[in-house]
Amino acid sequence: MKWIDPPDGRPWALIGLCAASLFANAALAVFVLSGDEPQVEAPVVSEAPAVVELPEDALEPSLPPEAGVANVGDVAPLEDAVKLVRAKVDHSFARTFQRAVPEHADVLSAVYSRLFVWDVDVRKDLQKGDGIAVAYSWDGELADVAVAEFESNRHRRTLHAYKFQATGDDWPSWWDEQGVEVPRRLVNGPLREYEQITSLLKDRPTHRGMDFKTPIGTALYSPRAGTVTRTNWNTVPNGGCIEVRYSDGVVAKFLHLSDVKVSAGDSIGAGTLIGLTGNTGRSTAPHLHYELARGGKVLDPIDYHGVIRRTLSDADRPRFERERARLEKLIATEQTAMR
Repeated sequence: MKWIDPPDGRPWALIGLCAASLFANAALAVFVLSGDEPQVEAPVVSEAPAVVELPEDALEPSLPPEAGVANVGDVAPLEDAVKLVRAKVDHSFARTFQRAVPEHADVLSAVYSRLFVWDVDVRKDLQKGDGIAVAYSWDGELADVAVAEFESNRHRRTLHAYKFQATGDDWPSWWDEQGVEVPRRLVNGPLREYEQITSLLKDRPTHRGMDFKTPIGTALYSPRAGTVTRTNWNTVPNGGCIEVRYSDGVVAKFLHLSDVKVSAGDSIGAGTLIGLTGNTGRSTAPHLHYELARGGKVLDPIDYHGVIRRTLSDADRPRFERERARLEKLIATEQTAMR
């Protein structure tokens, strides 16, 4: 105790120790209050996301419509952010989209597949490592695809689909880089205008026809001359419906109609207005179901009618090229590449 209790009665060593401690604490307080704290660098994430949220105006038209032509060839401003996805096929379109964007996978896979089904057998042609890219918006239920690409190793080329509304069309369609329409159209089909073919005969074993997405009330015409054999039967599944026996013996059925304008026994010519499309019976959205059979055997409308592909007019080319360049720039964003 001699060190803290010297002979003269004053503990100088202890006093000095306390003074040093007080000085150190005061200095530390000044340092902290000055804000000069050590900085810790945030970790750098090098892995790019599979889905990138783009600005809300990313797909707004870069140019106004042509003078005198309202809303032709333009993409409407989007309320939701545009999603841009790139991925490599690992098994099927469905599984690939499930890995890349699980929240929208089922719908987006169906819409994407519908664009390229005319050129690609989605059951046989897909190979591991094929590339997909798509820019789309989500309205809460559906995926609106503005541009899509499919890089096929089997076909050794990249297929493109750019959304664009041609002059005179009620809805946009999708066109390749040459201005040729990606989806095919039936020759002399039952609808003169529709939004999109959403289901083919070969899509599902239990599906017996072709489905056309179109608003309720779209005019329905008989593709061939024939006789109306019956109307509005089995309305619980069929809704409003018409059956016509064409002059060559093929029986055609038109289902889910909102209005039937012919009666059993009527003789009709090719191009006769027979009804209006609807969303009746077992239907989840407005569309026309078109079904063909001969002798009880289901026929594919594609084989029966034949198909065509339209090409954009010279007048539409400048607008299309501007839109295509803009969409190509959008979908080429490298930071979306999946690893």
